[in-house]
Amino acid sequence: MTSLIHLSQLLGAPVVTPSGEAVGRVDDIIVRLRSAQTYPLVTGIVAVVGGRRVFIGSGSIRRFDPSRIALAHNEIDLRRFERRDGEVLLRSDVLGYRLIDVTTGELVRAYDVELEDRGKGWVLARLDTRRPPRLFGLLKTPGGQASRDWKAFEPLIGHGQSIAVRRVSGRVAALKPAQIADLLEDASDTEGDEILDRVRGYPELEADVFEELEPGKASRLLDDMPDGEVAALLSRMRADDAADAIMDLRQSRRRRVLELMPAPHRTKVITLLGFNPDSAGGLMNVDIVCCGTWASAGEALALIGTAQATEPAALLQIPVLNEQGQLAGVVSVIALLQADRADVVATLMDSDPTRVAPDADLADIAVLMADYNLHTIPVVDNQHRVLGVATFDDVLKATIPDDWRRREPGPRPIREPDGLNDDRKSIDGDGGDWA
Repeated sequence: MTSLIHLSQLLGAPVVTPSGEAVGRVDDIIVRLRSAQTYPLVTGIVAVVGGRRVFIGSGSIRRFDPSRIALAHNEIDLRRFERRDGEVLLRSDVLGYRLIDVTTGELVRAYDVELEDRGKGWVLARLDTRRPPRLFGLLKTPGGQASRDWKAFEPLIGHGQSIAVRRVSGRVAALKPAQIADLLEDASDTEGDEILDRVRGYPELEADVFEELEPGKASRLLDDMPDGEVAALLSRMRADDAADAIMDLRQSRRRRVLELMPAPHRTKVITLLGFNPDSAGGLMNVDIVCCGTWASAGEALALIGTAQATEPAALLQIPVLNEQGQLAGVVSVIALLQADRADVVATLMDSDPTRVAPDADLADIAVLMADYNLHTIPVVDNQHRVLGVATFDDVLKATIPDDWRRREPGPRPIREPDGLNDDRKSIDGDGGDWA
């Protein structure tokens, strides 16, 4: 008895009664999405009978075969098919559409679907994501290709009323912000809308994603958002990234968005907007931690430990200020950790640190970092007061080509979900999800 069927084999196959009479043809297969760790259950088919699309439930089907669907009864309900909430049509919603490969953070296209009979019903088991070979310019039948487990993917495009089911898995939110940014930059408008819908439930993650987006893409996405949502989003972003985003907005929106931002964050952003974006002042991180020359190593470490909103790269070494609030030196986290907690920072710091003015060119900062093996450089005014710090990751991101995300990626190994190391491994372990 057949226990594995490709969707491509079923589409167009005859639907036959127990007496062997063909009454229609298969137009689509219906599944119901469940949890991310559960395979979608086949609940029926859409058949074309006399020019009418009708629903035939799994309970009315005696057998699924690659060449036909055998009914359990001679009678068919001829009412036109109407999709219910949470139902996904494999041909209409999955075949030919792109899904998120959650193991690699990439968008892939489904060229075929494998259904498997588990004894308690048929399930959507695997996807074929490799483009079928061509023969004389025509696509060959995809059935039989190497396939991958369904649990490695997150369905993206489908019926609007099933989006709530697709949203709850949370697996998109488990990707790194840079991976989600890559997805958005590769996505169509419709795909991008759904990816953003998955991320909006995690406000801090959404801010991190926008920090990773190319400016042009971020600007287009912000254009489609109301002023209040833009202001709330920028308020969760680092001040330097928020300033860049403000500049990418239409000029008529900038003041409105700034006025809706919380005053402390708005002040930081306005400060950064006063500098050339390609200078140290325009790049610097103003969310920093400083300590006095008189502080102990333990006190300095305590300041670093409580600075959870500060970029980690900006904490690798912190500015040390004298009694006049001027830059007296910098001290590294390593030096603080290796010192006795009672040691005074003045005895641990570099008292002649490299520093730059806010109008310093990015190329000059990059050269200084390379020459002196620096992770951060304080940015100071003409009275040696610290305005912020330039970090190596921001300098790197600002100096490499704008299209660096569009480079050809190297091959990545495919990692199947835990417990499924063989593509052809029998699917088990749903544990009670059939209720």
